Amino acid sequence: MTTEITTHGAATPDEHLDPGKPHALEHITVVDFTRVLAGPTCTRMLADAGARIIKIERPGTGDDTRQMGPFADDGISEYYRFANLGKESIALNLKDPDDLAVVESMIAKADVVVENFRPGVMAKLGLDPQKLVQEHPRLIVCSISGFGQYGPLHMQAAYDTVVQAISGIMDATGAPDGGPTRVGTSISDILAGIFGYCGVVTALAARERTGKGTTVDVAMLDATFATLEQGLMDALGVHQRPHRIGNRHPSMAPFDTYQCADQLIAICVGNDHLFGILAGTLGKPELATDQRFATNPDRTSNQADLKVAMEQVLRTDTADTWRERLEDAGIPVSLVLNVDDTRRLEHIKVRGMVKDVGGFQVPGNPLKFGAYNSLGTMIPSPDLNNRGDALRAEFANGAHHG
Repeated sequence: MTTEITTHGAATPDEHLDPGKPHALEHITVVDFTRVLAGPTCTRMLADAGARIIKIERPGTGDDTRQMGPFADDGISEYYRFANLGKESIALNLKDPDDLAVVESMIAKADVVVENFRPGVMAKLGLDPQKLVQEHPRLIVCSISGFGQYGPLHMQAAYDTVVQAISGIMDATGAPDGGPTRVGTSISDILAGIFGYCGVVTALAARERTGKGTTVDVAMLDATFATLEQGLMDALGVHQRPHRIGNRHPSMAPFDTYQCADQLIAICVGNDHLFGILAGTLGKPELATDQRFATNPDRTSNQADLKVAMEQVLRTDTADTWRERLEDAGIPVSLVLNVDDTRRLEHIKVRGMVKDVGGFQVPGNPLKFGAYNSLGTMIPSPDLNNRGDALRAEFANGAHHG
């Protein structure tokens, strides 16, 4: 069943989605050696910001995700489509001297190079990131890998699930009486891509001031580890070993999912004032004066008892009825939706978080700028080598640089 959440007041036209505005990075050219998800996420974000992305792919097969499902009606992998919007594709054999010369010509004219090979591969191809920056002092070379360009694990192979396992996020996810659980998306890949984008844009800003390029080293492990704030507060701050606690918050209550008559609802109360409002809305004002629940530390210590008391009331009506009552009272609350429900929300539509590109729906751009284009690229993901001949002609001259 599709759940539609009612919004308060009429939505106004969203100027952030004006396609006529200039893009923030439309002057930037990126040579993209990335494949699968982490690197392509970074360069797709750069494409959404208006950068020109020239995607280098293997002849014949291209990016690995071209062969990964699910496949849309046009036969194109949705995995590939989502991560490669707005790019130009050229198929090049990097071990072929003539093809490598084309790549070198591109790099000589580019602002940014992004790659996510295993450390050392670029150097073996004659494209060592540090040497590229020495040769082209304004160039930014971003390397995204599982474990970074140095460190004891830097040569270890990595996919998202491996990094989720070693980072601590898998052990932190799930019910207390269950086993470690993979986060329900390729979070380590995506975080590395986002941090890669941040690194590139930071380096571009610095280059405006200093004129200097740089290498950028982004590791999936670093990116994931850095986001584990609750576990790290325990492990680093108070030197306690954290444990899985399910959906609840470790230091605020009530801050969890709760069972209603038909389904779960998420309720989050971050202070004593809100808890008083919640207790009144539930028809149980005495909960706010109960010594077990009087303050947030009390409620956190007695969160199990509080959950029982709340669910006794919540189970008397449907989740959507309670959502409406609590929302009207100013309590942070939501139904627990399937993403197929979320993508249908009017709010998601108004925010441009689903857009039609080339006749297919794809995720929208989460960055909303006042002065610049926030719609993001409207160019479909490229067929393999779709710009091969044109790019070879464009970069044929000056391939050998000194």
